[in-house]
Amino acid sequence: MNPKPKYDIALVGGGIMSATLATMLHEFDPSLEIAIFERLEKVAKESSSAWNNAGTGHSAFCELNYTPEKEGKIDIKKAEYIAEQFEVSKQFWSYLINKGIIDNPKEFINSCTHMSFVFGEKDVTYLKKRHEALLKSPLFQGMEYSDNHQQLEKWLPLMMQKRMATDKLAATKMDQGTDVDFGNLTTKLIDHLKKTESVEVFTYHEVKDVEADGNGGWNLKVKDRKNLHKQTVNAKFVFIGAGGYALPLLESSGIEESKGYGGFPVSGQWLVTTNPELVEKHHAKVYTQATVGAPPMSVPHLDLRIIDGQKALLFGPFAGFSTKFLKEGSYLDLPESVNFKNIRSLFGAWWHNMPLTRYLIQQVTMSKSQRMSHLRDFVKDAKEEDWELKHAGQRVQIIKKDRFEGGRLEFGTEVVVNKDKNIASLLGASPGASTSAFAMIMVLENCFADKLKTDWKDKLVEMVPSYGKKLAEHPELIHEIRDYSKEKLELEY
Repeated sequence: MNPKPKYDIALVGGGIMSATLATMLHEFDPSLEIAIFERLEKVAKESSSAWNNAGTGHSAFCELNYTPEKEGKIDIKKAEYIAEQFEVSKQFWSYLINKGIIDNPKEFINSCTHMSFVFGEKDVTYLKKRHEALLKSPLFQGMEYSDNHQQLEKWLPLMMQKRMATDKLAATKMDQGTDVDFGNLTTKLIDHLKKTESVEVFTYHEVKDVEADGNGGWNLKVKDRKNLHKQTVNAKFVFIGAGGYALPLLESSGIEESKGYGGFPVSGQWLVTTNPELVEKHHAKVYTQATVGAPPMSVPHLDLRIIDGQKALLFGPFAGFSTKFLKEGSYLDLPESVNFKNIRSLFGAWWHNMPLTRYLIQQVTMSKSQRMSHLRDFVKDAKEEDWELKHAGQRVQIIKKDRFEGGRLEFGTEVVVNKDKNIASLLGASPGASTSAFAMIMVLENCFADKLKTDWKDKLVEMVPSYGKKLAEHPELIHEIRDYSKEKLELEY
């Protein structure tokens, strides 16, 4: 089946972001004609795939980079912001379960304790201060702290093996954490959309170019990669959620807001074990401090993962470098992205991030034995034969214009919208999929503001009961929505 000549909405990319936005739009107005284009043979094969991300439901429970220390005080504002975003996602998924739109929540989300674990007196002092600061926010009530070895052995039996009694160690523990299979969730959403009359999903269809049609809409040049058929598809509104390929497509649109952006691709690798003896001794996601020069998405962590019902432990990620913008992309992606509009940004970001360059070189050249040495900071007696190296996804970090440095490397997630509000894109990597519902509501607020204030308002509040409220200021509401999502998502904390 070939795409129709015209749609109301065209979504580029078959990952969690496009699936979430399409589901929301269909719930608001089932008559909207929506097309989703995915360049691979299946949806959710790139960044949304379970093996291509950490699967952490990012709530800032364990991620230390969200709570920086400034002049002796712990700043928790970003941690609260991240925690609130994931609560939005959980509410939306609970709505979908409640309505019967998707089922079997345990196939995509499971309870998994989130912990921070630190070594040495300096970081132990920091973690204790962080714990005290976070407890002042109702979003982090219930977080436990301990620097007692006997308690830590109960919490982390695998990681505490063969520790010295004199080792300075500490951990925090939050039982409300989750492990999420975003690939499975994306597939569930797409399968539901395929059953509707107004949403069409085209795999093996790559959008090569996006151009304004002169009438307030967009012409998409679409290639059927299987049958080598090319055609132009028109849409009133376009969302580009194509991972690393979002940036070149956004630039092809010619919108003013895309100028000056650049992309810096970073790949990743995990050490993975499915050895039952090891897996049964570790039931958490455990994050520690990043090494000097490491990007935020390379913070070391040892995670329990539940993928297709099977438990595994992942350690990493180890950063790598490739000029591809997608795992199944082209080695020409990076060089072809350079143009006169972004070359100053790219050079400035490179010049001012030399420690990152050195870090990536060091990571890329590591042997498996060297990676095992890093793992043994977490698991003292880790055996090389129990762990295999597995490639994770490809991420493209944003490079933005900066009047002082030429270009600045960003590690967050950013929504880009043009002045006419008829095209939007999601750029960046972290915290990524966890923020899917929150990020897509941002797109809706920017591009469909009038509808959200009138026709769609009640439905949005039904989807996300906390919408419009800052959760950190409403402790009772936090308990209410967490109890609601715990029940609907069958969480067990």
